[in-house]
Amino acid sequence: MTEQEQGPDLEARKNKAKKNIAYFFFFSVIMFFAGLTSAYLVSMGGANYWVHFRLPAPFWWSTAFIAASSATMHMALSSARRNNKRTVAPWVLATLALGACFAFSQFKGWNELLHDGYALVSRLKSLHGEYGTEYTIERRGITLVKNGEQFFLPEDAAFEHPLNAEMEESLNTSSSYFYVITYAHFAHVIGGLIALVVMSVKASLGRYGQASHQGLWAGTWYWHFLAGLWVYLLLFLVYVH
Repeated sequence: MTEQEQGPDLEARKNKAKKNIAYFFFFSVIMFFAGLTSAYLVSMGGANYWVHFRLPAPFWWSTAFIAASSATMHMALSSARRNNKRTVAPWVLATLALGACFAFSQFKGWNELLHDGYALVSRLKSLHGEYGTEYTIERRGITLVKNGEQFFLPEDAAFEHPLNAEMEESLNTSSSYFYVITYAHFAHVIGGLIALVVMSVKASLGRYGQASHQGLWAGTWYWHFLAGLWVYLLLFLVYVH
């Protein structure tokens, strides 16, 4: 095999190996979050007390930002494949800006939760907000009734046996899971933002074109993956949480 024949073949094998590594990484992350959400369901089913709370609006803003950024990143890759090098950098920079907006909205959502008494480690007694609208509490699958500042089982129609003493030191496990899941996703987003900074520099230098855009391909699919993962987690938290 001549050196000229060996070059393209070697490059194709390298690209295939990089794609396989990317696919394996995506699969590993999927299994990690599948484990987290499964643990969430098991804990919810076995907990004495479980809080269902409404997600703050900034987490919905996050969804819009990351969905838009996925579209702009796709445009960057399409530009590279068409060898339109001059438009790659603006699209990658737009993705980076939208990714920063996603990060900002995540922090804003966490701050609103902290204000309402939800933290990584918190107790039921720290909750604020309108009961029945902003949050509800279940005791072994049964939604409690709140009368004044006290909580009762729905069968206790005379409100004779308040559960506050029992609930006093109970941890808000659902809040802990919410933070673990969203923090874990955000940790992967940080990696994506760093990659976007690197890709922005390379795109500005004209490194991505029809003949060479493997790094941009990997970054694009990683960002698409993060967007899809966030939508899944949001739907899970809304309809299960």
